[in-house]
Amino acid sequence: MQQIYDDIRGDFRYDNELNGCLNCGICTATCPAAHFYDYSPREIVQLLWTENVEQIYDAMQEKIWACAQCMTCAARCPFKNSPGGLVAIMREVAIKHEMQSAKDVLRPFGRVMLKLITTGNQLSPDMIQPDHFPDWGPNIQKVEGDLTVLRKAIPVKTLQTVETAWEVSLKTSVEMYTIWEMTGVLKSLELMDENLFDVIEDFIDEKREEYDEWLEEQEDDD
Repeated sequence: MQQIYDDIRGDFRYDNELNGCLNCGICTATCPAAHFYDYSPREIVQLLWTENVEQIYDAMQEKIWACAQCMTCAARCPFKNSPGGLVAIMREVAIKHEMQSAKDVLRPFGRVMLKLITTGNQLSPDMIQPDHFPDWGPNIQKVEGDLTVLRKAIPVKTLQTVETAWEVSLKTSVEMYTIWEMTGVLKSLELMDENLFDVIEDFIDEKREEYDEWLEEQEDDD
């Protein structure tokens, strides 16, 4: 627990995000998540300000994952705190320490991550399934049933598929992989889901080889 707190406290952003607390409650009063979940931005600030290590650890089990990262709290705080920024730090530390709460929350996003890596699209039409969007009600059945026909009717050639929302060039994809690699996204993914990471790593290697071959072909043509 102490090491987790030390990593939070040692983040280079920490001192800019936490400046004190008047306990006025403006952050919680204007927080969208606080209206629907057991979450309070003020509580996060108070726990970190008082260095309550045990309760900080407890909050990282569930509460920090309720934040929508809208940053309304940061805009309203008279002390210029950023509870949302602090939550972002806590989430990153939770991933770094391979906490089960992080794995449980992020696991459903594995399909989205795989789609993003393989196509450059975060979401695509074929991911719109009734089981995944129960809150859309019975009308989602109509969308799903006619989806292929509807997409083929769209005049733009690159949109006549349900597998991607738009076409992403090979060069852009490789640049995207490099950014994720350099910023630690892929390392975080490996900590959270090693099997998914292996699949994605193999795919990235194939795409990079394909791009290198394309560059060689361009050089030969010149």
